[in-house]
Amino acid sequence: MALPPSLRANITPAELELIASEQLVEIIPLVAMERTAFISGAYGPLRPPTKCKIPIWMATNLKLKKKCHIVPPDWLNVEFLQERLARETSEPDFSELPFRFSEVAKVLLDVAPDDIPNPDKVRSLLKDIREARQAKSREGLAKLDHSELRLPNLCAMEINEIRPFFVRAMSVLTQLVREPRQG
Repeated sequence: MALPPSLRANITPAELELIASEQLVEIIPLVAMERTAFISGAYGPLRPPTKCKIPIWMATNLKLKKKCHIVPPDWLNVEFLQERLARETSEPDFSELPFRFSEVAKVLLDVAPDDIPNPDKVRSLLKDIREARQAKSREGLAKLDHSELRLPNLCAMEINEIRPFFVRAMSVLTQLVREPRQG
């Protein structure tokens, strides 16, 4: 079933960030708080200085109120990102990254740069990784085949970016395959 044009629009990056904000992140609370129930679940209790896991949306809210420090995910550090960048630029396949790495990194770097070691270098590495992965996406789409497209380890934001082109290209390829050849 084909979607009507009004439903085919891409998800915006802000919407992807909102979806990613449901992921859990570790925090170090600065205030005590009892277990609190929300629509998405119950979180807490918060007892400083004991770490606990809460959704990113809650962590950013607490961070903005100066009520916690956010512990960055294991992959959000200079060493890991440098290693991934080296793989991206030396290997033909996409390196494995968390599915929503781009959105999570943006939210955490926007809200809690003081909790992330060397945030400017992390931003720079993320930008370089993004550019390397975009180049691979373009290369993969240039080799598009009407029967299969294989781009393993593509992340949510990257899928969202190539979706409009991919849908149009597959439609054209399907039409070309169906048309009888003139000879």
